[in-house]
Amino acid sequence: MRLVLAALSRPITVVVALLSIALCAVLALQRMPVDIFPQGGDPAIYVAQPYGGMDPAQMEGYLTYYYEYHFLYITGIDHVESKSIQGATLMKLTFHEGTDMNQAMAETIGYVNRARAFMPPGTVPPFITRFDAGSVAVGELVFSSTTRSQGELQDFALNRVRPLFATLPGVSAPPPFGGNQRTIVITLDPDKLRQYQISPDEAIASVGKSSLVMPSGNVSTGSTNRIARTNAALGADLTEL
Repeated sequence: MRLVLAALSRPITVVVALLSIALCAVLALQRMPVDIFPQGGDPAIYVAQPYGGMDPAQMEGYLTYYYEYHFLYITGIDHVESKSIQGATLMKLTFHEGTDMNQAMAETIGYVNRARAFMPPGTVPPFITRFDAGSVAVGELVFSSTTRSQGELQDFALNRVRPLFATLPGVSAPPPFGGNQRTIVITLDPDKLRQYQISPDEAIASVGKSSLVMPSGNVSTGSTNRIARTNAALGADLTEL
């Protein structure tokens, strides 16, 4: 009864108090996402492009240049950093504060597909990762050996170690980075090509036609049914040699 009498005797005070409570509630709702999950670090997206067999200079000229050229058209981009190594290039796209990262991620994927049209044949899609609090690596596993080559370490990390982490609940194990992949590099002699009147495109097409993966079949020899094994892949032949 006393509260009712106090409200009737001071109506302006009660109205001001109610408006203050409503204003504080609106401010609390606006600031609640920041309190629950604040943004950590600069808004950034990482793009990792592999291409086996290319040296750092070739990666920079044939792949990284086209990516950097197209990434400058993304809305909210601040700057682009890149590092090219043997067989791979890593690019970091940093955006201004307040940029809509969902839109930036969509534009990055679109410009990646556009830039790949200017790259050499055989360029595989890159790895695109958004950098935020949920994608920060909790640890790094580094492999080194004095008796194993980088290619062997790459195979060991990819085929034996990575599946162990990928099966753990709540853990995402990215592919290993930095090792040498199994590649075949063919060097063409320009003098020999001119001597036989063969262009580089014809030599590449000839290598592609001679490196075929053909299925095996059955060969019937009398009453015996044998399985025929074919091996027309150039990579397998060179590996056996």
